[in-house]
Amino acid sequence: MSIALSNRSALPFALLLTVGMAATVGGALGFEHIGGYIPCALCLLQRLPYYYGVPVALLATLSAALGGPPWLTRTLLLVAGVMMLVGAGLGVYHAGAEWGFWEGPSTCATTAQGVTQNAGDLLGDLDAKKPPSCTEASFRFLGLSFAGWNVIASLILAAIAFKGVSAKKS
Repeated sequence: MSIALSNRSALPFALLLTVGMAATVGGALGFEHIGGYIPCALCLLQRLPYYYGVPVALLATLSAALGGPPWLTRTLLLVAGVMMLVGAGLGVYHAGAEWGFWEGPSTCATTAQGVTQNAGDLLGDLDAKKPPSCTEASFRFLGLSFAGWNVIASLILAAIAFKGVSAKKS
């Protein structure tokens, strides 16, 4: 039995990875736009591996489905898996900052706004959305914040991608 990747055996992993990544980042966008949760700077940063990874995983799915070269499918799955490991690392950093294990980035702290001297600007300042601090979880479910759940989702998605890379020809 050859250990070369078969596109037929990689297709379910590539498809599951694509759908899982899209659902995860879609859920985050839903909490923001439907649920009204304003993301902090680290929350937005944690979405980048998904924004870049979904198209890569989609290309892997297309490569597997359309009979592209097995090395291409394997490489695309590997890249998507590494992106998910980066996402997990960002989630660990963010969750650690929320739990006070280390400080978050200085750009993530909420600061008091200066006193405006213009009455017209006062109304604009009241309507302006201020992002929350990265060190305060806006929501927890089963003891984990969005950042903590992102770590779990990212690790599961990375495992799916790497399993697809190592899928054997059937």
